[in-house]
Amino acid sequence: MYWEDPPQDREAAVRTLAMPKDTNGLGDIFGGWIMSHADVAGAILAYRRAAGRVVTVAVNDVKFLRPVFVGDVVSFYCDIDKVGNTSITVHVTVFSERNDGGVARHVRTATASITYVHIDLDGRPRPVPGTGKDAQPSKDPDGRPTGKQKG
Repeated sequence: MYWEDPPQDREAAVRTLAMPKDTNGLGDIFGGWIMSHADVAGAILAYRRAAGRVVTVAVNDVKFLRPVFVGDVVSFYCDIDKVGNTSITVHVTVFSERNDGGVARHVRTATASITYVHIDLDGRPRPVPGTGKDAQPSKDPDGRPTGKQKG
């Protein structure tokens, strides 16, 4: 799920301040900086769902919707899209908080879909806990579903 506005039912997985060192040649925040933070944000949620180590295996989709500017407070909100036997796909929605003349506003600036694989200590894929034919949809500590199960 991608959000139009920052969700009120959760905290951002990552929140950071866009700095001058993060700009491209035109002075806007570099897209790779946004992608890197989106990958970290998604990995945090995937790590928690897998209860262990995960690695990025695919960036399925990234859309840059509006520029991010120096001084924006950039927040990355995540939601699990689906859980496979060894993989977890996470949707990331990026918002920039801008303070225009004393009035803060939130602008949706990017979205991403990223897939992670749960791995063991030797780097081999391993099943995500709670998957398989007898799996029930998992819930986070507040009782919200954490994603669709795929058997």
